[in-house]
Amino acid sequence: MSSSISSINRSSQIITCNAAVAWGPGEELVMEEVEVGPPQPLEIRVKVVCTSLCRSDITAWQSLATPSIFPRIFGHEASGIVESVGQGVTEFQKGDHVLTLFTGECLTCRHCLSSKSNLCQNLGLERKGVMHSDQKTRFSIKGKPVYHYCAVSSFSEYTVVHSGCAVKLRPDAPLDKICLFSCGVAAGLGAAWKVADISKQSTVVIFGLGTVGLSVAVGAKLRGASQIIGVDTNSEKFEKARSFGITQLVNPTDHEEPIHQVIKRMTSGGADYAFECVGDTGTVTNALLSCCDGWGVTVTLGVPKVEPEVRAHYGLFLSGRTLKGSLIGGWKPKSDIPKLVDMYIRKEIPVDQFITHNLRFADINQAFDLMNKGNCLRCVIHMPN
Repeated sequence: MSSSISSINRSSQIITCNAAVAWGPGEELVMEEVEVGPPQPLEIRVKVVCTSLCRSDITAWQSLATPSIFPRIFGHEASGIVESVGQGVTEFQKGDHVLTLFTGECLTCRHCLSSKSNLCQNLGLERKGVMHSDQKTRFSIKGKPVYHYCAVSSFSEYTVVHSGCAVKLRPDAPLDKICLFSCGVAAGLGAAWKVADISKQSTVVIFGLGTVGLSVAVGAKLRGASQIIGVDTNSEKFEKARSFGITQLVNPTDHEEPIHQVIKRMTSGGADYAFECVGDTGTVTNALLSCCDGWGVTVTLGVPKVEPEVRAHYGLFLSGRTLKGSLIGGWKPKSDIPKLVDMYIRKEIPVDQFITHNLRFADINQAFDLMNKGNCLRCVIHMPN
């Protein structure tokens, strides 16, 4: 069923549209007719144009690392067009092109005003499946609530987000490409440029060669790194990884000795920078061990599925190694992501090559299957016109 909107006073009306609803952990998504409430104060309602599937959607869908909240609408990497705005919204108007943000920027809290952080105190990562403003959901089916994911829920023809969790786009930005800046590509580039601040002629090792890891590789290459080592247990990823700037590739299962010893030998004592892009705390430890003494920096980007505690000998830190965390690459999302879009338009950042599949919304379960099997980087899902 196509979406239907009252032509009178749209911003106060409920929209009926299609959404891919997850009813339980790991269950196939079901295309359901949902009701989408009107935007409340400081919120906007968005017609989703394109959305891509991220590994964290899979992790939450399987309920491996987050509270089990169902029924739920997943999806957080999305581009769309503003359909209506709530009271007090001055930044957006109907027809604006926008990118959704899974962590927002209020522009007024201590963290937003600091150059040291991108962790907004008011619009940070939402894990309860509700909206920031009133802790309620904007989705329902026959009067029963359907919960949000990361305050975005882009696997729906229409969604409602806080105005601080969206960024206005230049109208010439292709919505079917730049949706990847909502999370994965931005996360990897920022980890390389802002969090690690990779220097020229440095050595880099990247654990995990999905979209995030390969975005780190792109960032490292653009910064002039001399050696970029990619580590993954799936050797089928290696051929494509080379096109993103990876200079050497390692499959840990091909070696009898621990992977960090392999890396230290390849880098003459340890890499300058290591990136954990898997979502595994054991890999964080391996990344730390792969760094050099004195100045080695490890950045962790993955979302752990199980065992969230990191274990490392204190001697690693006494010897000068540093461990950093990174959320969306350290970018202040509303302030910085438009700059990445500008770089893409100027052909300074390759984004198109991350898109391995384009699918219809009706085929969204195929996207989950492809990512589960490791057969894709990003599937871009196109909503009906």
